[in-house]
Amino acid sequence: MSTYGLFTRVFGPPPGTGAPSVVLVHGLGLSGRYFVPLARRLAANGVTVLVPDLPGNVRSRVCVRRTPDVVRTAEALARWHRQLVPGPSLLVANSVGCQVVAALAARHPSLVHRLVLLGPALTPGVSVWRQGAGLLADAFREPPALLGLAAADYLRTGPLRWAVSLRHALRDADVAFEDHLARVAVPTLVVRGAGDTLVSEAWTRRVTRLVPDGRAAEVADAAHAAHYSAPDAVAELIEKFAAGADG
Repeated sequence: MSTYGLFTRVFGPPPGTGAPSVVLVHGLGLSGRYFVPLARRLAANGVTVLVPDLPGNVRSRVCVRRTPDVVRTAEALARWHRQLVPGPSLLVANSVGCQVVAALAARHPSLVHRLVLLGPALTPGVSVWRQGAGLLADAFREPPALLGLAAADYLRTGPLRWAVSLRHALRDADVAFEDHLARVAVPTLVVRGAGDTLVSEAWTRRVTRLVPDGRAAEVADAAHAAHYSAPDAVAELIEKFAAGADG
């Protein structure tokens, strides 16, 4: 459904019925489709799960004329959140989506109860060529179904918008991402697939140290999109973390 300008998938009880809310935020050029396995798993326990397509991406492509940068995307997501989600939610993001939710959490702390960063990219100071090589290597470690889904999403978003989004994300990584992480005021779980070739163990440790209340977890037999290849394992980590236990 289209909700407040952003196409949104809803799983579990409708928003506003009193169930806890989880918002899943996708990565660069993608849609929320690759979060569906995790969304269904979380919703099975009575949680309201909302999965928007960010502005400029796939089914929310036409809601903006120009591709927004990371901060403008975070502001659009904050407006959507205020209109649709009652009270603070648990935000879960993957890849460049982690830059978006870090900006949102830093600028609008009242909207976030807890934060989960799955494969937080991009890494500051690393060239686009090295990060591209890492992403290409990761593709060989992901399920074939995910590659087909991602290719279809990239085509629908469009190569020009994808390239502009990448430029915005690289700039944010170099000038703002670490500052936003340091301003996150809520408990944060940083999750890395053990086979992730895009996000290094060293960067994961740094992210965990940057946020004031951070903890880390690793998912075995998973790569950058651990939530897609290992939804049960990731859901268990999220549920344990949401209940207040250590990740």
